[in-house]
Amino acid sequence: MKKREVQASVKDERLVKKRRDQMIKGAVTLFIQKGFHRTTTREIARAAGFSIGTLYEYIRTKEDVLYLVCDSIYDQVSDRLQKDLNTDQGTLESLKRGIADYFRVVDELQDEVLVMYQEVKSLSKDALPYVLKKEIEMVGMFEQIVTRCVENKEIDLTEDQIKMIAHNIFVQGQMWAFRRWSLKKMYTLDEYIQLQTELLFQGINQVEVPKQDNSLVSKM
Repeated sequence: MKKREVQASVKDERLVKKRRDQMIKGAVTLFIQKGFHRTTTREIARAAGFSIGTLYEYIRTKEDVLYLVCDSIYDQVSDRLQKDLNTDQGTLESLKRGIADYFRVVDELQDEVLVMYQEVKSLSKDALPYVLKKEIEMVGMFEQIVTRCVENKEIDLTEDQIKMIAHNIFVQGQMWAFRRWSLKKMYTLDEYIQLQTELLFQGINQVEVPKQDNSLVSKM
């Protein structure tokens, strides 16, 4: 899926990146405090440290800012996952390490993840599919790890179960950000990682894979 282009009147790519990074940082803070819809472009410009006129040299609409924010957040999380995850090893220990690494990334980027979780629904129809595709790609990294565990006979799961477990891992990581107001009163990050991993592995160990009905096969 093609990346959506956000038009800028400034041609210096390094300056565009610098100004947009400032814009994204300011917008994340405002979106957490007020939400996307109640935040104005003038407030975003002020938080970024430049005038409203300068802001419109780098974007066209407020929706452009939200797209840049979501795109940047997904890139940050994805880049860290690609760096930290070993999708080829295929052991339960590598899966545990992968879960812990992902949860720690979410902890470091919890404000950004919270904005992504709350505001992605406000993206325009042409931008939303591209951004959501990036999330599916990140879930796919965990699918690869779990699949390799199955191939190595570390665990026994169906394809549907593999996909569901990968989604569960991804959402449990996000939950540390969007339920932090409650979770941090009960657990440290290390305790949260340990408990969620234990529960996940208990669930995996109790899964029964449906066996093929040989009587039906013999009648075919």
